[in-house]
Amino acid sequence: MTPVLVRDHLSPADTEPPGVDPGVRARDWSEIQERMLVPLYEAVYERLEVGPGTRLLGLRCGSGLALLMAAARGAVVTGADGSPERLSLAGDRLLPEALFLDGAPGVAGTAADTAPDGTPYTLITAFEPIGCLAGDADGLGEQLGTLPESAQGAVVVLAAWGPPERCATASVVRAVSRLADPTRSASSWRPAHRDDLEEVAHRAGLRPDGSGRVSCPFGYAGTDSAVRGLLSTGLFDAAIAAVGDKQVAKEVTEALHPYRRQDGTVWMPNVFRYLVTRVP
Repeated sequence: MTPVLVRDHLSPADTEPPGVDPGVRARDWSEIQERMLVPLYEAVYERLEVGPGTRLLGLRCGSGLALLMAAARGAVVTGADGSPERLSLAGDRLLPEALFLDGAPGVAGTAADTAPDGTPYTLITAFEPIGCLAGDADGLGEQLGTLPESAQGAVVVLAAWGPPERCATASVVRAVSRLADPTRSASSWRPAHRDDLEEVAHRAGLRPDGSGRVSCPFGYAGTDSAVRGLLSTGLFDAAIAAVGDKQVAKEVTEALHPYRRQDGTVWMPNVFRYLVTRVP
């Protein structure tokens, strides 16, 4: 079954700070950073027994690694993202051919109201973690609240950063975020709250049905790849807008020092949380 990729106009498109090339950033995400969340994808798919009977809609799907993993299990997949650069890379991953649509999953009457085979979605994922920056969940609850009627009864999975004391990367984000003026940008660091996911689910009218925690260490071959990978997440965009990408890269490099090993690799333990919900 041909995978479907949708340019999602309900999700905010990536708005890169001045001087940042969106194509380069998308490639850094795809080649370096996205794989750091593989343990999260695997844990969710294993728990929910994703397989040939699964009809998956991946919201904010990035460059498609989670979709590829689901498709390898036999699932029929649709991905949606606001970034055309990441969607293009997702299409490359999901070869031989992926169908690109311009729409908005969740709005009745669009081509993505159902899976590519015309059957209702059974699983909807929003794997992009929230709870590290102020406002990083903006719009997600509202987007999930506009899912099509065909999604009734579907499982919806949300993801978030774990407690700061269990996420080494949070200390790097916190250190570098001081470069941004918090009065000029909502994208400043804040500690993850225990009920972040439940609040999003409540706004979307979803019914919680279990949760879990997954270890997702961020490991890099060296400092350069660590900086490129971390900058591709968008977590430092407010700082980049304030002082420029070169200064932010320098600050990230310094903040990574405690996590460098003797062989030059970078290793940061992190814990992520996921919430399983259902569309009533």
